[in-house]
This record gives sequence, C-alpha cells and structure tokens, in this order.
Amino acid sequence: MVARRYMGPDNDEARDVMQDAFLKILTEAQRFTYRGEGSLRAWCQRVVANVCIDHLRRHDTLTDTYDGLLPENLPDDDSGEGDGPMDILPETLANLIAQLPPGYRMVLNLYVFEQLSHREIAQRLGIGERTSASQYLRAKQKLKQLIKKHLKSKEG
Repeated sequence: MVARRYMGPDNDEARDVMQDAFLKILTEAQRFTYRGEGSLRAWCQRVVANVCIDHLRRHDTLTDTYDGLLPENLPDDDSGEGDGPMDILPETLANLIAQLPPGYRMVLNLYVFEQLSHREIAQRLGIGERTSASQYLRAKQKLKQLIKKHLKSKEG
C-alpha cells in the first residue's frame, strides 16, 4: 500500500519499487532495532517510502510540479463539508491519492503519513519550504475534488 501511495497508478512501477524495497529490507535487516510492537512494520514502511522517493528522484518525475511558478499563499479550502476521507474506504482513498501528480502525491505522503514538517520535506526533496507547503495545499485541494467526484459517482 505504501508503494502504491507514492508511485501512483502504474502497478508495474510500484511492483518494481517493492522488489527493490524487499531487497533493501533483506540486505539491511541488521540495521533494524526492535522498539516494541509495530516497530518492524514501521521500519519496513519507512524503507519502502525511501526507496520510492529515491526512484522518483532518479527518474526525475518530481520536478515537473516544482516549477518555481507557485503562488506564495494558496488558500486552504477547508469548507467543513461532510465529503471527506472518513466517508470512503482506505483502499479507495489510497487509489485517489495515487491519481495525484507525482509532486503533490510525494509531499502529501511525506506530510500526512510520514509526519514530516515542510522544512524536513524541503530538505529531503531539495525544494523550498514554501514549495512544499504549496504542493501540500494543492494536493489537498485536488484530493478533495477527487473524493467529491468519487462520492458523486457512488450516488449515481
């Protein structure tokens, strides 16, 4: 699920990245330190996320949305309406996140799921803090549109 969230709708690419991640997990297992229940899962998910980020960087799929033409202040469109992620299944939400452009998807995953700050995201991706924040706000807006579209299609 982590690779799919980062890599988007291309299942073949997600499978390739997962294979690389499994190899990395197996070869670097000695680096894992047990810290209680769930720590192995968290460590594996972090490895998968890092492999995805490295893959996207190598293939230069992040730069197309970091064009330097982003407005400095984007409005946060949280109108409080009931159409939100809690109204849909987690698998459906993951599929909707996978439809986001690569830069939006990357920042959203790092901010929401990895709980990194915009400063940490900026350092990790080699972008500015404002760019990270703008990408996150745009990702939220786009995801909200996708959720609304999905919920309307379920009704009709």
